[in-house]
Amino acid sequence: MSTAKTTWQIEGEYFESCNCEVLCPCLLTGARPTEGHCDVVLGFHIEKGTYGGVDLAGLNAAQALTTPDVMAKGNGTLAVYVDSRATAEQRAALEHIFTGAAGGPPSLFGPMVTKLLPTKSAPITFGSQGSKRTLSIANVTDVTVEGVAGAGKQVVWMENVAHPYSTKLAIAKGTASHYQDHGMSFENTGRNGHFSRISWSNA
Repeated sequence: MSTAKTTWQIEGEYFESCNCEVLCPCLLTGARPTEGHCDVVLGFHIEKGTYGGVDLAGLNAAQALTTPDVMAKGNGTLAVYVDSRATAEQRAALEHIFTGAAGGPPSLFGPMVTKLLPTKSAPITFGSQGSKRTLSIANVTDVTVEGVAGAGKQVVWMENVAHPYSTKLAIAKGTASHYQDHGMSFENTGRNGHFSRISWSNA
């Protein structure tokens, strides 16, 4: 597949669980993260989408990113996981998209990443129910985030946010958040989270 010439688009959902206290200061002021570094797991469910002529509907993916300081300063390490239910063509498409090689929003992580780890194919379970989002990859990660309730017991949302994946984010909290792979280990239970609809392309 040629990543340079292939047009892609996806629609679906994403969520993340990071190690900052709620609320992550990086989003609002670009300030130093509350723990001095960033550890974040991100899950994705594609409701509909294509990469060239390859249908991606129904597939899942995940990322794990760590940076030693403010994300914008770089020197990050990125791990990508693609759905084991995918065909070889679909797996290649997901890898190109979520490593950032195919352009679009995931490529905005590019300046932050110094080390890109080998992509792994794995069974990925993504769940969305009410204000709860879940991600599970056996022997790698189990993450649950729940939206923070505000007025009328509705989830609090931020708009016009300078985030590479969505300008509108729900404020959430990790009720259970564990990751361990590639020699990295994140424990983000009780920490910051977000979720949002996504509509991405490299057009």
